Amino acid sequence: MQLAGTHIVHATPSKVWNMLMDIETLAKLVPGVSHLEKTGDNNFKSTFEIKLGPVSSTFTGNLQLEDIQEQKSFTLKIQQNSKIGNANAAIKIDMLPAENNRTEVSFNGDVKLSGLLASMGQRVIGSVSNTLAKQFFTNLEKEIEKDSAAIS
Repeated sequence: MQLAGTHIVHATPSKVWNMLMDIETLAKLVPGVSHLEKTGDNNFKSTFEIKLGPVSSTFTGNLQLEDIQEQKSFTLKIQQNSKIGNANAAIKIDMLPAENNRTEVSFNGDVKLSGLLASMGQRVIGSVSNTLAKQFFTNLEKEIEKDSAAIS
């Protein structure tokens, strides 16, 4: 399954980058994360609790940041396992400066599913993925607002 999208964030690329590279902030941004623990350079043990249509499940596994180009891009690799199946993803995140100190964040990647997850169909998984992406950017905007208010 392909995941792709673009969002304009109301912050500079350096501010967005710093938030995405901060483990505590990243855990707040990614929907469903209940645990994120650093296990090495750019490697994390992760637990996600996600509802997929009528099914809820807890996924455990690993998350890695690779191909890091400071304040420009990185690849997020995810390997997650649960009772209802496994998910493996590689998602490239790109950040470009936009007008008025904003940042265009785009993502593009491939997700491979197995087990019940794969049999649930593209429609259910696709709509859940879109909802999670929207939640991620909403969470990012909220953290930026909080950070800006704390500085003011």
